Amino acid sequence: MQTPSARELARNPLLRRLADGGLAASLIVRLCDGPEIGRIAATAGFDALYVDLEHSPLPLLSASRICNAARDAGLTPLARVPAIDAALIGRVLDGGAMGIIVPQVESAEDAARAVACCRYPPRGARSVAGGLPALHYRDYPQGEAQQALDDGVLVAAMIESAAALDAVESIAAVEGLHMLFIGAHDLAAALGVPGQWERPLLRDALARIRQACQDAGKALGLGGLAGQPELLRELAAGPGGCFVSMGTDLACLLGAATRRAAFAHALRQDEASCPPRA
Repeated sequence: MQTPSARELARNPLLRRLADGGLAASLIVRLCDGPEIGRIAATAGFDALYVDLEHSPLPLLSASRICNAARDAGLTPLARVPAIDAALIGRVLDGGAMGIIVPQVESAEDAARAVACCRYPPRGARSVAGGLPALHYRDYPQGEAQQALDDGVLVAAMIESAAALDAVESIAAVEGLHMLFIGAHDLAAALGVPGQWERPLLRDALARIRQACQDAGKALGLGGLAGQPELLRELAAGPGGCFVSMGTDLACLLGAATRRAAFAHALRQDEASCPPRA
């Protein structure tokens, strides 16, 4: 059997989907710490998942196992890190993530640092390691391996503050950045309108971010809006790739469990309202 090339193994289907203007649905993993969630997400029909290392206690080992199971199941696994931290980002990528979502990006310089953390020299500053799961633990010539991994990693910058909004056009123009990912709840809070989705101030901000993505040829990431279907539909319309976060594993589990419990308790409601039999 012919050995696959490093490029074949490191190919990122999510990058291609977004570059072609497609839409991808993603699940956030915060609760489940086993690899099963990767296969469950694939069975449910998601295109991607991201392990949330910013808002969960999940350790790196769990993140690695989830990412590799998701990848084997046909999903693109990403991870959201808590900060622009080269050492942490390198470890997450070495563990099997195929992309990084970076919070607290408030300038083009921040975005450029995030990109550099995800790529090897001379394109970036990622530290070199061998025996990576992304290459099925095979050894390839260093130049071939690094080029393949550089080309296969997705880099997304969170837009979630007033400063990020002010700089959104320059952030979107950063070379090597693939997506602007809206953190809708943080952005709304930063603008002084938390949860007020109909406010023109917030609507204008969301429209500005979408326009910046279209002008720069970057994908639009929509986070925190799974509970606002009409707004989500409005923002996802139009040209360009779109990455839609549809909530957390906890929300999916709790929502389905709540509906089933309510159904069970309703089974005898009609019977309870009837008069007793003679």
